[in-house]
Amino acid sequence: MSVTIDIAGLDPRRIVFEASPLSELGLALHALSEPGHHPGVHGWATATTTALDPDLADRLHEAEFLWRNTFSDIFMPFAGVIGGNGRTGADLAEDLDILDRLDDERFVAAALEFTCAGLYGAGALSPLNNAGLRARALDVAAARGPQQTEFTRQLLADPASVRRWIRRLFEDCDQAFFADTWRRVRVQLVADARHKTDLLRRKGLAEAMGAVSAALAVDEDEKRISVDKLSDGSTDATDPAVGAGLTLIPTSFGWPHLTVLHAPGWRPVIQYPVHRPELPSPASVELLQLRMEALAHPMRMRLCRNIARSPFTTGELADSNGITAPEVSRHLTVLKKAGLVTTRRRGRYVLHQLDLTVVARLGSDFLEGILR
Repeated sequence: MSVTIDIAGLDPRRIVFEASPLSELGLALHALSEPGHHPGVHGWATATTTALDPDLADRLHEAEFLWRNTFSDIFMPFAGVIGGNGRTGADLAEDLDILDRLDDERFVAAALEFTCAGLYGAGALSPLNNAGLRARALDVAAARGPQQTEFTRQLLADPASVRRWIRRLFEDCDQAFFADTWRRVRVQLVADARHKTDLLRRKGLAEAMGAVSAALAVDEDEKRISVDKLSDGSTDATDPAVGAGLTLIPTSFGWPHLTVLHAPGWRPVIQYPVHRPELPSPASVELLQLRMEALAHPMRMRLCRNIARSPFTTGELADSNGITAPEVSRHLTVLKKAGLVTTRRRGRYVLHQLDLTVVARLGSDFLEGILR
């Protein structure tokens, strides 16, 4: 499974790396509501939450459904403005001005991602003028809860009032804590964007995408970028509907999330966590599935019990488990292909041992894979 971005014929100068204060605010709010997803920012989240004015804290608690579980394109409006230049704002106020320039249809479609993620990719149809989509949006929101239902009703009835409410909330966040946070993280994000831009110009697209994330891959003729995700989707970086281009946004708060904006009629955007040495690189979805399937077989589980304690030869494993040596070899081949077993030679014997470090990472790899 993956999200693919068609870049055939795209001018390389239209692939840009930029920091975005509004998209960073979105992930900062997510980190405040889901600190368990972001072990690297526990200290910041605790200090920020403790220092919040009680009134703003209550408002953020009431509104956390907007960012707790779903990433909305609301936080990347620069990618959806018809006739815009596709550039992010220098500060939050500029990004909010860009958000104000989104037409109502795009604003509503993006805002509905908060409550109706299943509508993503619906295309040109809008719930504002399509009765079927409108009914579906209200039905999906009702299943999410009363706050989502009321938000959706207000959004469909009066988008302008929701625009004002969202802007005011984000401005209050900026005044309370985000302006200081942005000044601190912006230096790192701008430096990362410049480094990746330089890498793109000097060493090419494949090298730059590899530096962004191991989850990104460029095909041999550089016509497509694939993003390893537990979802399927596609977008075109040369779509004339909004203008050609691909934007990559570094984030300090985003790990382990790798977000891809691939809505129809929007410029594609990849938001990626900046590299931090203390955080591991994510395993691919394919490799994670391979490892879990390898361990699901009862006999391979028994073999793992043996080789977790000490190295064993094929013959020893066959005798210990009452099966033939060829059967052991077949099971070990599956475990080796999944990268779970290491081998070393001792004289004429080959010893097999479970890689405990890799196995210990499986739970974290699974969580990071499904959160990515």
